[in-house]
Amino acid sequence: MTALWDHDAITLAGMLRGREVSAREVIAAHIERVEAVDGAVNAVVTRCFEQAMAKAAAADQALARGHAPGLLHGLPVAHKDLIDTAGVRTTYGSPLFAEHVPDRDDLVVSRMAGAGAISLGKTNTPEFGAGSHTVNRVFGATRNPYDLSRSAGGSSGGAAAALAARMVCLADGSDLGGSLRNPASFCNVVGLRPSPGRVPTWPVTDPADTLSVQGPMARTVADTALLLAVLSGPDPRATLALDTPPPALAAPADVTRVLAQDLQGVRVAWSADLGLPVEPEVRAALAPARAVLADVGCQIRDAAPDLTGGDEVFRTWRALRFVTAFEPLLRAHPGALGPNVTWNIERGQELTVADLSRATTLWATLAERVSAFFADFDVLACPVSQVAPFDVDLDWVHQIAGVPQQSYLDWMRSAYLISATGLPAISVPAGFTTEGLPVGLQLVGGRRADWHLLAVAAAVENPRPQRPAASPSR
Repeated sequence: MTALWDHDAITLAGMLRGREVSAREVIAAHIERVEAVDGAVNAVVTRCFEQAMAKAAAADQALARGHAPGLLHGLPVAHKDLIDTAGVRTTYGSPLFAEHVPDRDDLVVSRMAGAGAISLGKTNTPEFGAGSHTVNRVFGATRNPYDLSRSAGGSSGGAAAALAARMVCLADGSDLGGSLRNPASFCNVVGLRPSPGRVPTWPVTDPADTLSVQGPMARTVADTALLLAVLSGPDPRATLALDTPPPALAAPADVTRVLAQDLQGVRVAWSADLGLPVEPEVRAALAPARAVLADVGCQIRDAAPDLTGGDEVFRTWRALRFVTAFEPLLRAHPGALGPNVTWNIERGQELTVADLSRATTLWATLAERVSAFFADFDVLACPVSQVAPFDVDLDWVHQIAGVPQQSYLDWMRSAYLISATGLPAISVPAGFTTEGLPVGLQLVGGRRADWHLLAVAAAVENPRPQRPAASPSR
């Protein structure tokens, strides 16, 4: 018999609704799993197990009284430690907030709870999400469940590792320059960067920010789509929220119907590298995905959008975001912030009006070129990351395929250049290196075409044989 913690979210949801298993049994099984494996992985860094068991009991009682279950009824989840959770410690990965306990929930937390999800705790993240390697001075490093000597990626690395090691079946994350996609690629799970506004964000530091988004992570595309259905939809407090409601789902399993689209003739642009250095082992692991796309009816052509200017756009607006959000902390606590956060703030302090004006003009031109490209294509397929999971003790990747990387941002370009386009993008498991390290395929959709993108991702995922589950030991 399959252990409860090894089931995907949709399967578990069906078992819970059919009363084959209780929420208390499901939550207890996942708590046992966390206690068994997280000593080695270090993914769920703040735990609220007693609270979770109490909520599971309440969920069972509500179902027994005939209450209609929510889409996520009884499912174990975890929230990224950048996202506020009322009454549960939220550190943002910073020693300055090591004992911080918020008094309100972020919108994604309240939506997941409102749909019946039960949180087991908070997942690890680098300080204020700065970087695609999850390590901080509060909790240390999160390790990759497929190889404990390797990075789990970041900044949603704790979420990706918890999913890969079967500690939870759903998790939220956030993505500025790849923080949903890179860890998903590293840990053989799924991470969706939605269109800006698809998942409303509240509260916010910058109401006009379109670079940073929140989104779903899971072990399968269907589970990811289920969580997106819960997280998306308008909210009157969110200035950029898209008005389009999510597909109506009477039950979690209905999401498979939504994803079952005819992909015959879907136009896919295939780029093995986006014009960037990519490690040969990553290229080799991704190559078979091209045939999978063709097998489901897609028309494949070698092509890539012209992303000229994307570097400057991303780095300029990222720097502005960091100086706006964190410069007061740097002034109040000199020397207390880590090097990555400090570096980003300092880049923001150097910005001039001319820099911002130039980046805005470049962004407009980039958007026009990308729109023209997607008039000829429906989906872009390319690497999520230019490297496979690297040494957990490394600060960042200093060389790719013999090409030196000048800063801790450089090695993330295949992800952050896509962020600058404003398009939805997903990392879906594609294969493994010869060392058994996961590699994800990045699929990029047209503007606001999140659900069509998920359908393509599901088709790429479904023909694949069952991938091995990670089972780390202490």
